[in-house]
Amino acid sequence: MESSIARTDAAVSVRNLVVRSGKTEILKSVSLDIPRNGITVLLGPSGCGKTTLLRSMNRLTDLDPSLSLSGQILIDEDDVLSKQGDITLIRQKMGLLLQKPQPLPMSIFENIAYGMRLKGIRDMVVLRRRVEKHLREVALWDEVKDRLNHSARMLSVGQQHRLCLARGLAINPEIILADEPTSALDPLSSRAIEELFKELKKDYTVVLVTHILRQAKRLADHVIFLYLGDVVEQGPAEEMFNNPKTERFKEYLTLGI
Repeated sequence: MESSIARTDAAVSVRNLVVRSGKTEILKSVSLDIPRNGITVLLGPSGCGKTTLLRSMNRLTDLDPSLSLSGQILIDEDDVLSKQGDITLIRQKMGLLLQKPQPLPMSIFENIAYGMRLKGIRDMVVLRRRVEKHLREVALWDEVKDRLNHSARMLSVGQQHRLCLARGLAINPEIILADEPTSALDPLSSRAIEELFKELKKDYTVVLVTHILRQAKRLADHVIFLYLGDVVEQGPAEEMFNNPKTERFKEYLTLGI
């Protein structure tokens, strides 16, 4: 199903994306547009291709040699899937938040500073200022400001999620990719992450994979519903939830899964 979003208003445009594992098609000629500065939620039952689509956007699929991709994923008119593209620059456009947080085996401070150092920032005054800025963005500064030199792996799971989000923001991405980031969190930590996304969408494009329908209804500005590797329906969240056009999506909403 084609999107009605104008290409110029899209942060990401996907055209005829096919992802295969051997002879099995995980994504079947998917085309969609993700609008800028909002939260786009990828919805659908387990195994429908949500995570594969998300990982295709920053070419994490390269890590799985069994996968083959064709089609286009356009960001700023550059094709992510082009063999001529600089994968490091592609990934710097996107911060990634996984289901299980993966802090680097170093201090809280260095987790945030690491990406900035890779981009050539060496001035400690600048690094300290930026580390504080990004920790404040994720509401973590007050909790860790007195132990920045402690191991990041000593933080709680919820704090590690926010740290990894701050680490992603430190490379000045345009897009935040989040793969079920609250699935392992308690309700309070989950709500804290949700509130962060609501703030961050003012300055970033957020693409969120979730299997929690209630969460999607709380957060989504735009919804893409996938089923068995196909985009079945997509559009503004209010329209999708209040006036679904396909029987498949109506059934999904009715079951509340």
